[in-house]
Amino acid sequence: MLAADSQARRHMQKSLKSAEYARLIEILVAARHRSGVRQQALAKKLGRPQSFIAKYEGGERRIDVVEFIAIARSDQAVSGIRGRKLR
Repeated sequence: MLAADSQARRHMQKSLKSAEYARLIEILVAARHRSGVRQQALAKKLGRPQSFIAKYEGGERRIDVVEFIAIARSDQAVSGIRGRKLR
């Protein structure tokens, strides 16, 4: 069991640095910028601290599917995300 956990953890670390994940974050940041929304305003909308936004945008923290959906559903960010390709 420990070997499987270790292997999964290594894969997660790699995916944080993957080109696809970097592109996803780039799209989220660009959408926020196009909307003219500051990190603080988006964080408030999501009920999270501003550091949550700063950390995932800066590559220090990975967002999970549930967090991504919340970000994408926020009225302020969704306009710039639809129809974007990760590659």
